[in-house]
Amino acid sequence: MMKKAWLITIILLMLTGSQAVSAQTRLPIIPIDQYTPEQVKAAQEFELVRKRAPWGPFAMLMYSPELMNNARSMGDYLRYKSSIPNMLSEFAILITAREWSQDYEWSIHYPIAIKAGLKIEIAAALKDGRRPEEMGEDETLIYDFTIELQRNKRVSDLTFAKVEKRFGKKGVVDLAGIAGYYTFLAMEMNTARHPAPAEGGIHLPRLPN
Repeated sequence: MMKKAWLITIILLMLTGSQAVSAQTRLPIIPIDQYTPEQVKAAQEFELVRKRAPWGPFAMLMYSPELMNNARSMGDYLRYKSSIPNMLSEFAILITAREWSQDYEWSIHYPIAIKAGLKIEIAAALKDGRRPEEMGEDETLIYDFTIELQRNKRVSDLTFAKVEKRFGKKGVVDLAGIAGYYTFLAMEMNTARHPAPAEGGIHLPRLPN
């Protein structure tokens, strides 16, 4: 009995240790006083547009300051000015975050999506890896298009035609851009093991590959 209890204790300690290691980011935030001239310039450009210092994935991307600001510039359009309505855009971002099991991306955009009008039941199903049952027509278009891109790496003729009819060719390009941009951020953050926010962070259940 004592041997069994000892083994259980060792296993728990090993699991706890592995979780602690996996929670440590590989790309910690660079202290401002350690910025290179290129990083100082990039941070100033970022703050000029976003009215705050680089944060979240952008702070992490400061290891490549030119990439960071180019990413910020694309995000400025796709997040705030695209032809896809805000709630649907946020829905596409959540789908992308779920497909990549990206805790930070989900944690940031979940409350934004709910505030924009996405039903909690739809988000809950998405979080669990299920196809939501209560989607409206537009939400169904966004879901099918984004899921096909994420899982099949392409979009069927039928889905393309439906999205084009509803949002136009510009909408097709913008929607693919949203999926691609937030896939890029998810890839960067997953590479770095970037953790969810300390406050309000959500840990997505890991789905089978």
